[in-house]
Amino acid sequence: MRSEKLKLREIDCVPFDDQRSGTAGLRKKVTVFQQQHYLECFVQSVFDTLKLEPGSTLVLGGDGRYYNREAVQTISAMAAANGIGRMVVGQGGLLSTPAASNLIRTRNAAGGIILSASHNPGGPDGDFGIKFNTATGGQAPEQLTEAAFASSLVCKSYKLADLTTLDIDKCGETVIGNTVIEIVDPVSDYAELMEEIFDFELLRSTLKHRVRLHFDALNAVTGPYAQRIFCDMLGVPDECICNATPLEDFGGIHPDPNPVQAAHLVKLAMSENAPDLIGASDGDGDRYMILGSSMLVSPGDSLAIMLANTVVAPGYRNGVPGVARSMPTSRAVDAVAHDLGIPCFETPTGWRFFCNLLEAGKIGLCGEESFGTSSAHTREKDGLWAVLYWLSMMAGLEQSVGEIVRRHWARFGRCFFQRRDYVIADLEKAEAIIRNLTDNIGSVAGSAGAGQQISEANIFEYTDPVDGSVSTNQGIRLFSADGGRIVLRLSGTGTSGATLRVYLDRTERGPGIAEKPAAAALSDLAGTAAEIARIEHFTGLTEPTAII
Repeated sequence: MRSEKLKLREIDCVPFDDQRSGTAGLRKKVTVFQQQHYLECFVQSVFDTLKLEPGSTLVLGGDGRYYNREAVQTISAMAAANGIGRMVVGQGGLLSTPAASNLIRTRNAAGGIILSASHNPGGPDGDFGIKFNTATGGQAPEQLTEAAFASSLVCKSYKLADLTTLDIDKCGETVIGNTVIEIVDPVSDYAELMEEIFDFELLRSTLKHRVRLHFDALNAVTGPYAQRIFCDMLGVPDECICNATPLEDFGGIHPDPNPVQAAHLVKLAMSENAPDLIGASDGDGDRYMILGSSMLVSPGDSLAIMLANTVVAPGYRNGVPGVARSMPTSRAVDAVAHDLGIPCFETPTGWRFFCNLLEAGKIGLCGEESFGTSSAHTREKDGLWAVLYWLSMMAGLEQSVGEIVRRHWARFGRCFFQRRDYVIADLEKAEAIIRNLTDNIGSVAGSAGAGQQISEANIFEYTDPVDGSVSTNQGIRLFSADGGRIVLRLSGTGTSGATLRVYLDRTERGPGIAEKPAAAALSDLAGTAAEIARIEHFTGLTEPTAII
C-alpha cells in the first residue's frame, strides 16, 4: 500500500453553460472535455450537488475510450480533495456499465462515476461521456442531474489534490490523506453474479456439445468479461471471442451492436455454417445484439421472448412481478405480459425511468428498442447478461435461436418493428418537425397519409407510479386505424446536430409472418410518418439515414 500526504488546491475557473446531462449523462466531443477546467467543473458540480457524507465510497471506471485514463486520474484527485473516503476504481480504468452498477451495490457505495459515451465512436476525434449513478446502482434521476446542471452554471472553483500519477494498471490500494484509492479487478464481481443467476454447469455442457458461440466485443470494454466468462469459466475456445482487446478508438469500429453498424455479424449469421449463437455488446457493455443462423432477433422480440421463458434461468424460475419497456420499443412484450397476467409499464426513453420500478419491486425485466435489456440483478442494461440469457434459453428449451423466435411468433403473433433514423445537421430543422407536430397534434387524429388513417394522436406523458413525478413531452405517438403505431422523437445521445427517430410497429398473425420482410409490413406506416411529419419539407431528406 502506497501513502501520500494530502496537498489540496482550490483552482479558480469560469462556469460553462453546456453541461446539462442528457438521457445517459453528459456526452460531448473529446476536444470539449479536453478544454481547461471542463471536466473538473462538471465533476465538482456533481460533488457539490450530492453533498456526500465525509468518508463515503464511490465507484469509478469506464469503457476504455480515448481520454478515459486521464479522466480517472483527475477524478481520483478531486475525490480525495472533496473528502471521499474510498474510491473503488476498475483496473486500467475499466468497468463495464453493468459491472459498475453491481460494484456500487455490493460495496454499499454512495454512488459511482461512469466514464462512457456508450455506443458513440471513440478516439481523439470521437466522443466522451460521464454520468453519475446513485447508491441504488441506477442512473441519477432527472431532478439530480438538473440540480448538478444548475450548480455548473455558478461553479467558479474546484478542489484538487496534488498527487503523483496513480498506477491504475495494478490492483492494490493507495492512501491520499484520508482517502483510499483501491484498484480492483473489473471482472471478478460481475462474473460471480452471472454464475449465481445462470446454471453454468448446463451452459458448459451446451457449449461443449451443441451450441457454437461467436461473441464480438467490438474492441470495447466487454472483451475481458467475455474471455473470463465464456472462455475461462464456460470452456469456449479463445477463437470464439473476437475483437476482445479494449482500444481507445475501438480499432475504428463503431461500437454499436445493431444491424447497420455491425453488418459483418449479420453477414456471418446469413452465411453457410453460421455459428448457432452470435452475440455482441457495445462500448460500455450495456447494449447487445443476438443472432442465430439466418436469424436476427429484434430487441423488442428479445425482451418478449425472455419474459415468456423465465423458467429456463435459475434466477428467474419463479417469474417476475412485472415488466417495463420504453415507449418507443415494440409492443411485442405487452402481449406476453397480458398472457401472464402481470403489469407492463410503458416509460419514457432513458434507463433511469426503469430504476424506480426495479427498486420498488414492481418489475423484474425491462428493455428498450436501442438494444438494451436487463433485470432486477442490476440497475443498468446488461449486454453480456442478455447473451447468457439467450444461451440459457437455447440450453433449457433445446432449440436454436430461429426455432425459439418462430415458436414465439406462432403463439403471440409477430410484432414487426423498425427504427428509421434521420440524421439532421441543423438542430433547428429537427426541432421544427417536433414543434410543428406538437402545435397541430389536435388535428392529426383523423388525418391520413400513404393510405393509413390516423385514429389517435398524442404527446406521451409519464407519471412515475412510485414517486409520482411527471415527465412531459416524451415523444409523439400516432396510432393507425388498423392497429399500427408511429412514434417520433429526437435522440438525446448525440453530441452534435440531431437525429430524428421514427419508430414503426404493427402485429400480424397467421401463415407467412416468419418470411415476411419488416419493410413490406411497415412500408405504409413509414410513408404515413414521413408525410404527416413533413420530414422532406423541413429537412430536404427524402430517405432515412439508417433503418434499424
